[in-house]
Order: sequence, then structure tokens, then C-alpha cells
Amino acid sequence: MQTPNIKASPASRREFLKKATLVSAAAAAAPLLRPKVFGQAPSANVVGANSRINVGYIGVGGQGLNAHVRIMKANATANNIAQVAVNDIWQKRVDKAKEVIGGDVKGFADYREMLRDMGDKMDAVVISTHDPIHAAASIASLEAGKHVYVEKPLTRYLDEAFAIQEAVKKSGKKLQLGSQGCSAAGWHKAAELIKGGKIGTPIWAQGYYCRNNPKGEWNYDIDADFEKGAGVNWDAWLGPVKQRGPLSGEHYFRWRKFYPYCAGLLGDLVPHRLNPLMVATGNPQFPKRVVCLGTKPVGTDKNKDGALMRDVPEHVEVLAEFPGGFTMVIAASTVAARSPGFVIYGHMGSLDIGNAGERLKLMPEQPFTDDIDMEDFSGLQPAEDIGAHHANWFNAIRTGGEPSANIDLATKVQTVVCLAEISDRLGVACLFDETTRKITTADGKEVPAITYGTLEKS
Repeated sequence: MQTPNIKASPASRREFLKKATLVSAAAAAAPLLRPKVFGQAPSANVVGANSRINVGYIGVGGQGLNAHVRIMKANATANNIAQVAVNDIWQKRVDKAKEVIGGDVKGFADYREMLRDMGDKMDAVVISTHDPIHAAASIASLEAGKHVYVEKPLTRYLDEAFAIQEAVKKSGKKLQLGSQGCSAAGWHKAAELIKGGKIGTPIWAQGYYCRNNPKGEWNYDIDADFEKGAGVNWDAWLGPVKQRGPLSGEHYFRWRKFYPYCAGLLGDLVPHRLNPLMVATGNPQFPKRVVCLGTKPVGTDKNKDGALMRDVPEHVEVLAEFPGGFTMVIAASTVAARSPGFVIYGHMGSLDIGNAGERLKLMPEQPFTDDIDMEDFSGLQPAEDIGAHHANWFNAIRTGGEPSANIDLATKVQTVVCLAEISDRLGVACLFDETTRKITTADGKEVPAITYGTLEKS
């Protein structure tokens, strides 16, 4: 089911914090990531703050099983949740997830059936499908009154992102994007320092996510049972994709390589860095202009027996400009792993952030060393703690607060990601008007956003 297109609608020198060379991990991180959730006001979907949250799962292969089903099971008592239902288009994965959870968990071949049949016996869902299903499953879950945790990227295409945002606002439910770096303390500490004027006007930021896989990133092993076709609803897996082919283990297990299902690095690795860096600015915004270059310099798929060559790039570089002139560059690669660090550069000082958000160093620019003291914040709660990100979501459900990777952040990040794909695939610089949501080139020519069926491989 294709989601409809929904139209919508520097600072003077500040008084600085007292000099501090070290901030303890507990003081900096505990309030952010491991809040005490019980005994506080409930959300509309939880009868009481001490009431159990019943969770269902849409997509229980790979991350769905290992990052969500297993980790939530391990933390079920601490988070006061119950795992009540699972869905997948492949029965083998439904059976495995039920085995891992145990007890009277229900299994479903269709997530819509799960939403209907579980009714008020399920409060929240975790969506870990491939990208083309994110929008339809998220919107259906929100309309059924469920809180949503959806893996990154938020959607496959831009029109879907605004459709989910609309559904979240209408439902009043809490959506958490599965970019767990957003729950790391370093990024939030950076936002605090920037909002406090500690680096002056932010100028630019850099981030990266680089790997080097000689046999081709995402060339996962193919389960022979899948290609036998038993218990597989292939049509449901394809969802809104227009380029429909026969059942294929290569496409099912290695879907991140192919444009109809994924933007490759832009959909998989870039959001892991873009989300927390935008949090760290203290003021996430829609982009004004995005340029992206993607290349395939190695052709690593030829080194994996039987693998198809990928549609998507092996290396990308994204440059985004935001209102006020702040820019951000993100590099992601599957063929070169050496990388620069995470830095936010300001007019008066810079913030050097640890790769996992576990440390932060404030470094004054030379003309401002009399005004700004170097500060080192070490031992902060690191990123990539999926359990902490889950807990942050459950806390938001119970308190009515916003999760660390909420829908507004997710929509702005997805806008950068989708404009980057358009820029790379069409060879243009994309200018974006957040009011009209129109994309244009520098000479004012409108560029239709890519969606299902607009390009040969979509």
C-alpha cells in the first residue's frame, strides 16, 4: 500500500560556565538514559505508571530478533513490559521469535491482522522490517492506537516521512526512531554547551560511519529454507515496490544493496551519524540545501560467490546546509575504514565528540582563549546502547515526554537522507523549502521527489 503525499504546510558573547576539567559519567549520563520511570504519570495508552506495557513486533529477522526481541526480553523486568505478539512474512522467523520469547506469545503472518486481533492487549509495536514497509506499518500501528519504535531510516521515501509525522501528531502516540546514538550523553551535553553559547555561532560539523568489507557490505548468507518458498509471503514483503520480481534470497537477505528497497549507505549507516549530530546542534532543523556524491570505486560484490552487483554506492559524502549558514558533512563507506572524528566547529570554540558519544572536549579558538576555558567531559554514557534507547522510549510512553529520537528529529533527518539520494541519483544540488516542501535546483526548477516507480529502480 502506497502512502499518500500529504502537503503541509549570532549571538553576543554570553556568560560562561565555571571552569571544569572533568565531569563524572554518573552526573552527566544518569538523568538522560536510565530514568526512573515508575511512579510517574502514565501515557494515554498505559493504565498506570506501574502498569505493564505490552509489546508486539513487526519483522523479527536480523535486528528484529537480535537487537529488539532478545534485548527487550533480557530487560523485560526492569522495563516492566511483556512481549505479546510477533509478525513476519516468513513463518520460520515467526516460529523462532516465539521460541525465544516463550510463553503465550501470539504469532501472525500479517501485521494488520496482529493489530486488529491483539486490540487493547497490545500497547506498543517495534517495526524492524526492510525500509519500504516502515511507513505503512507505522501509520497502521499509530491509527490502531499503538506507540511505535521504528528502525532507521524512518521511511524509504520523503512523502512517507511527512505522512508518518502527520499520523504521530494526530494519534498523540510516542514514536522512537531506532537510531540509538541519540540516547548517548555526549550528544546531549554538546547541545547544552552550544545552547549555552560555549562555542559561539556554530559554523560546521563533521561525522562519519566507515567500514571496509572486501566481500561486499550486506552480502549476508542466504538461508536455503527461504528459497524453497514455504511459509513466505513474497508479495507482502515487496509491499509498495513497483519493480516486482520473483522470490529471491539475494534480494530478501541482501536488500540494502538494491534501490527498490533501500538507499544503501544513505539509508543504513548515514542516519546513525546524522541523527545524533543533529541532536548535538541543540536545534535540529530542516535542511536548506543538500548535495551528495556516491561512488562505486572497488566493486566488492565480485568477491562474494554468487552475489549480484549492487545498485547503491560503496562510498558516499553528504553535504547539508541549514538555516543560518550552518553546514554538516557526513562520510560513509564500505570500502575504506579510516575515518575523521566527530567535531562541531564554532566561531569561538569547537566540540570534539567521541565516536560513541562517550566523551566530549571543548576547545577554544585561539582569539577566544581568554574567554573560554578548555573543558574535558569524560566517561559519558556511550552510544549504541540499544537497551538504553528502548528504556528511553518506554519512559516517554509512561511520562508523556518526548523520546530522544522523536518524530520531529526523525522527519528532519529523513529529509536530508532523501534529498541526498535525489542529489546523487539525479546529479543535482537540492534546495528545500520547509514551508512548501518543494525541492528545486539553484535556478528554481522544481525537482519531483523520488518515490515508488518514479525511477527504473524504485
